[in-house]
This record gives sequence, C-alpha cells and structure tokens, in this order.
Amino acid sequence: MSDAPSRLELLLFARRVVVQQAEVSLAQLDRWIAEERRREVERRRGEERRPPAPEWLVQYGLNRRNVDAVHRGDCWAAAKSGRCRPVGRELVLDALRQGVAPCVHCRPDTALGFME
Repeated sequence: MSDAPSRLELLLFARRVVVQQAEVSLAQLDRWIAEERRREVERRRGEERRPPAPEWLVQYGLNRRNVDAVHRGDCWAAAKSGRCRPVGRELVLDALRQGVAPCVHCRPDTALGFME
C-alpha cells in the first residue's frame, strides 16, 4: 500500500483549510463592522453634544482688538477667517451703528433689518 494520501483525503484537507480561512476572514470582518458601529455611535453622540451654532459673529482684526466686520452665524466667509467670536444680536446692532462693515456675503445688516 501507498503512504500517499488519497484524493478524498486531499479534498477533505483542502475543505478544512478553506473553512479555517473563511472563519478567520469572517472574524476580521466582524471586528471591522463592530469598529465602524462604534465610530458611528461616537459620531452621533458628538453631533448631539455639539453646542448650537451662534446666530451672530464679530470678526476681529489681526491685532485681535479692532472689530473688522459682523457676520451671520452660518457665514462661510467668517468660518474661513478664523478671527470671529459669537455675540448677541444687540452687540451686532451696536457694531453696525458704530460703522463696522457688514459682511458682503451673508449680509447680517439685511437679516437684522438694519438701515443706516
């Protein structure tokens, strides 16, 4: 008799190898799925805890003392400047009365109904 494995034994061995590799792959996929679910929960929790966007912003000059402009809270130009701070409606109106320029993109003066 031959010591070589039969064709059936080789096929059964190949099946065990494939099953083992599939189990490892499934375990990897399950870890990835669990990690993505955890990230999604964190993302949602972060959105829920995020403070509301400010309604009005003032933009300070490079020296951080002079007010250069006023913006609505959702203005894209204010977000790009990086020198804005949230303020209340009355402070924006006071700044406009003192001659601070309104943003030409979001027009806070129009939104407030401010007439010079």
